[in-house]
Amino acid sequence: MVAASICAALVARGERVTAFKPAVTGLDEPPGEWPHDHELLASITGQAPEQVAPYRFGPAVSPHYAAELAGTRIEPAALAPEAEVLVCEGVGGLMVPLTTGYLVRDLAVDLGLPLVIAARTGLGTINHSLLTIEAARSAGLRVAGVVMTPWPDDPEPIERSNRAAVERLGGVPVSGLAPTTPDSLGRGLSGLLLALGLA
Repeated sequence: MVAASICAALVARGERVTAFKPAVTGLDEPPGEWPHDHELLASITGQAPEQVAPYRFGPAVSPHYAAELAGTRIEPAALAPEAEVLVCEGVGGLMVPLTTGYLVRDLAVDLGLPLVIAARTGLGTINHSLLTIEAARSAGLRVAGVVMTPWPDDPEPIERSNRAAVERLGGVPVSGLAPTTPDSLGRGLSGLLLALGLA
């Protein structure tokens, strides 16, 4: 949702955006209310789904294990598309292996893009968010912001507190995102786009 919203906001401004997700897993499971990630991104940017995600796997497991089950290997050298404006969606988290020796974090470093962390809103998010921020910064990545999602219309006190704590302790802007339909993607991200230098 976060990557799709960034793409939608940029497309609405007339930008030519390329969406990229190095691998998608879980295709054996039917999509829920929303299409699979690479299909959603493709519908926004006008790409074909296979252009968005060069590696696609059925089982809902880590990419490196999905590739192993499929009898193949994800090749990091093939994971850097050229584009005017590139929005790359991660896979499962910053420290998830794409291969046994190459993490999503390594791809982020190789691409040199500012990082946006997608986080949940409730219990546990302070720890998870701050650990991810720390892991990113330790690799020299610039953390542009955190997006908590799905952000409710009427947040609970704990959700407001979590958002404020991550922003204060992480030293990053924290946005809330609650897309409910494809048409609502891209709304409410002006602060995040400003932090990314795109507003």
